[in-house]
Amino acid sequence: MLQQVPLSFLRVFEAAGRTGSFRAASAELNLTPSAVSHAIRKLEQALGIPLFERDTRNVRLSYEGEALMRHVSRAFDELRRGTEVVSTRGPKLLRLHCAPSFAAQWLTPRLANFLKQHPGVELRLAAGVDYTRFTSDEFDADIVYGPPRVEGLIVVPLGEEAIAPMCAPDLAETITTPSDLFNHVLIQTDSKQIQWADWFNANGLVAPPPNGSRFDRSFLAIAAAAEGLGVALESTRLAERELASGRLVMPLDQKSIPVRYVGHNLVFPRYVRQRRPLTAFAEWLLAELGVKAQLPPGGI
Repeated sequence: MLQQVPLSFLRVFEAAGRTGSFRAASAELNLTPSAVSHAIRKLEQALGIPLFERDTRNVRLSYEGEALMRHVSRAFDELRRGTEVVSTRGPKLLRLHCAPSFAAQWLTPRLANFLKQHPGVELRLAAGVDYTRFTSDEFDADIVYGPPRVEGLIVVPLGEEAIAPMCAPDLAETITTPSDLFNHVLIQTDSKQIQWADWFNANGLVAPPPNGSRFDRSFLAIAAAAEGLGVALESTRLAERELASGRLVMPLDQKSIPVRYVGHNLVFPRYVRQRRPLTAFAEWLLAELGVKAQLPPGGI
């Protein structure tokens, strides 16, 4: 059946189904409306089913047309991704996935600097905790929180982060020793690998029972602490802007022991094609973080 259906007919069908208009499809494909209508009729004849319901002014996909559209749309999306991967004519494309808090708190504020240094790079950034498995060739690299969940990847640790209590300046005035935290609301970040119990243990104390608001992401906990909702136990890297502006302070700085750990890693598959944009990004990222890490021999 597929041999009887020219790819050009499916291209016309995808455009018409996506736009909901033969006229809009003709403008997009640089065809006449009659050519679009002719291609759709030929496709319907080849398949033996009506793909569109027509009236005097509008067209809309039939039940069978909607079913076909789901498959054809995915196929053309994959074709577009494939051409982007191998194309050398347009801007150099870097498709990056990132942990949400790292993307919002640290990476995004610095992207203008990266793009200024590398004006030929076109960046596409997605943030989420559904870290990519690199099976669909959708992303070139991922900045993950914690150890990667996929084997066989190149892993570049992004250096140690210090985890310390931080709060709004007015709360800080009543906190001079670690035990003073027993009298304050302690904000919990559920996704954090380092919890209050770990910090209190490092400082020779037993953590009190949970008594504050809970958030599932660091950027939410940081925002809550800056608004005076309590004391957050967070990464000084992720809270860098809030600490620099004075919206947050560390009342126990030099008075307690921070917990240090490697929280984030840059990961990518060994077969990644877009070597130059990713190499440029990886080198810039490590330099911004002040991390001396060994990239794969010969670059990425």
